[in-house]
Amino acid sequence: MSLRTEGLTKIYGKGQNEVIALNNATIAINKGEFVSIIGPSGSGKSTLLHLLSGIDHSTKGKVFIDEKDLYALNEKELSAFRRRSFGFIFQQFNLVPILTAEENISMPVLLDRKQPDNEYLTELSELLGIKDRLTHLPHELSGGQQQRVAIARALIAKPDIIFADEPTGNLDSKSGSEVMKLLISTSKQLGKTLIVITHDEKIARLADRQFSITDGYIQEVK
Repeated sequence: MSLRTEGLTKIYGKGQNEVIALNNATIAINKGEFVSIIGPSGSGKSTLLHLLSGIDHSTKGKVFIDEKDLYALNEKELSAFRRRSFGFIFQQFNLVPILTAEENISMPVLLDRKQPDNEYLTELSELLGIKDRLTHLPHELSGGQQQRVAIARALIAKPDIIFADEPTGNLDSKSGSEVMKLLISTSKQLGKTLIVITHDEKIARLADRQFSITDGYIQEVK
């Protein structure tokens, strides 16, 4: 799936309390690209991710996924589209503590009232190096292993676009580097579009294209 925006703007509050979190952002991302969006805390990175993925709605502007107007969908349609077309990875692993790694990975598919593709689950676990950890509970896994499980969970429904918000933020530098390399290589092998929000310049520079956001304004880094 390709993604593009037109004049995407998000404003919180009114009058003297008005805050422009995102200001007239217009970007285009091609199918299969790895794009990084870098900026300091409070710059508007997470706001942009929430708007691109339909988690939140813009004050002005539009988001198009393969020329489909995301904001034209009603809440039920948007929820189903997001569940089937997007995968999400966050700084917090958000694994269910009483479920095994395999059960955590399968959850998005089961919530859509489908059965996981076991062959694909095995492929993902092999690519991410967690095949021998599928029966373990989250507390029995290292932080890096938990984030690998979270990546597999994001990919299990075979989404077209992966959104990752500071995916290595809770990991030490070594684990973070390993997880990031796995995320990039796995998304490339599976032909997924990868959009990573980060404040880490080393991670940002790994991308096919890099955008910088400051005080709500976004521009491509040449």
